[in-house]
Amino acid sequence: MDKVCAIFGGSRGIGRAVAQVMAPKGYRLALVARDLRVAQAAASDLGGDHLAFSCDVAKEHDVQNTFEEMEKRLGPIRFLVNAAGINRDSLLVRTKTEEMVSQLHTNLLGSMLTCRAAVKTMIQQQGGSIVNVGFIHTDMTKHLKEEHFKKNIPLGRFGEAIEVAHAVVFLLESPYITGHVLVVDGGLQLTM
Repeated sequence: MDKVCAIFGGSRGIGRAVAQVMAPKGYRLALVARDLRVAQAAASDLGGDHLAFSCDVAKEHDVQNTFEEMEKRLGPIRFLVNAAGINRDSLLVRTKTEEMVSQLHTNLLGSMLTCRAAVKTMIQQQGGSIVNVGFIHTDMTKHLKEEHFKKNIPLGRFGEAIEVAHAVVFLLESPYITGHVLVVDGGLQLTM
């Protein structure tokens, strides 16, 4: 069985770190991002025959077309990682409605659309794995005032994308784990 994995948001941050962990393990990767050139550069950096695709996860038609193209070129998608996301970090009273809608469409609806597309193939294959990732220190969060957040994390630092990547690959490769939320937060939940 081919180890074909689609990584949405695979051109940077957590998605790119996941790709860097998976590539040496023999996975055939589809790195998906809005900017095809950035995705192509990330795929090229991995070596091998990994492919890059452009997709706006907030657009259902884009997601459907991307899955069709990935499966045509790589075969059935067995693994899916949803690491695509945007951050519009500002006070609620200052956030424009369009920004809220954009964030919901990308971060929530986008993951739902990619999951739905992947599940169709996974049902036919009678198996597969999906991992949706969340917040960690990446380019997307570099504008945050770290000191404020770090004082609340028992380990005293933000996690790195590679640390989350190892957890993602663990979940993808664990066939008897299902419906689980694995918290990788340096102990932040312990303080809440």
